Amino acid sequence: MTGRPLVILMTMIAVTGYLGLAIWGAGGFGVFFSVPARIALALVGFALGVVALFSQGHLGAGEREDRSNRWVIAVFGVLGLLLGYVPAYTERIGVWVIDGDAVRWLGVVLAAAGGALRIWPELVLAACRTRVFG
Repeated sequence: MTGRPLVILMTMIAVTGYLGLAIWGAGGFGVFFSVPARIALALVGFALGVVALFSQGHLGAGEREDRSNRWVIAVFGVLGLLLGYVPAYTERIGVWVIDGDAVRWLGVVLAAAGGALRIWPELVLAACRTRVFG
């Protein structure tokens, strides 16, 4: 693990906050966790957060950027918040709902696979970097 307590704390706060948006959108804690697929999705989210701590992802500034292009940070921030809240809310009010449990479980599988595909290259590259550079 990275051993950086602040990174660990911020990762867990972010995962919990994002889950909190979905709980709020669903109508509360009891309503959200009354569906087994949602429980599984919450567990997948926390598991991916823990696995991400083992990656060598970089939080630095990276390359020099065009400072006039920073408006996209606010746009992506708002979109990220909406993606945490709106799906659970629309399911609660019955808008854009497809089928039921089968689609929920498909979503859990896709979320787990997508998260794994997101983190796996970082883990592989970190292992390669360790072997090459010692």
